[in-house]
Amino acid sequence: MNVPDLVTLHVWRLPRRRLLRAPPRMALDARRLRRTPGVGFAKLLGTGTGTGFGPTDADPLRWSAVVAWDDPAAATGFDASPVGRAWRRIAQAQVRVELRPIVSHGRWSGVEPFGAPHGRRVAADQPVLALTRARLRPTRAVTFWRSIAPVAAALRDADGLYCRFGIGEAPIGWQGTISLWRSTADLTRFAYRHPQHRAAIAQTPVRRWYAEELFARFEVLDIVGDRTVLGWDGADEDEDGACGAGRT
Repeated sequence: MNVPDLVTLHVWRLPRRRLLRAPPRMALDARRLRRTPGVGFAKLLGTGTGTGFGPTDADPLRWSAVVAWDDPAAATGFDASPVGRAWRRIAQAQVRVELRPIVSHGRWSGVEPFGAPHGRRVAADQPVLALTRARLRPTRAVTFWRSIAPVAAALRDADGLYCRFGIGEAPIGWQGTISLWRSTADLTRFAYRHPQHRAAIAQTPVRRWYAEELFARFEVLDIVGDRTVLGWDGADEDEDGACGAGRT
């Protein structure tokens, strides 16, 4: 795929009374989302709390979508699309994060959803978002969850981290994370200097946890909506709004 000029992350928080409406929406809307005009790649996803991995981490009240746009202008009409309207009707809060790919390695469902960007330059104080996604080998899932638990614990207190949560097409076997950082330097510091994360990286090719994996990093262009849906407490927010990147 070509490198999209725009990728959007949509996250919805549902009230408990509408909990049972989400699974049917996931079944109905996955194909409709992919067929939305201007969409090059799209996934509807469940989420986790980000404090761990596996089925016990699932958050049944928060759902999300990752969309890569062939036509960035079409993204402005997402909320008015059939999928956007359906999720807005059942959500009590929502947020949209607008992104531009910086680097992406690997595949998702057999394709490179964000093309192969080659390290676009980003200002030192520009927030960035990291997305990881993997399809676990069934025989190695339990070993993966045990080995990665220290990373999840360390991530909680990482310097420069605004928010993080898990994503996945299913609670078991399809694992992913979203993390939003104050700067590339903060993300890099955790990814390559933190001992727990370095140990997990070293074990990956040895233990062969993944049948398919992807890592992507994005420049955060804008955040529109309720940032608390992302798990953001606002403690590191600056005077200009969402992590210095946009509006509410």
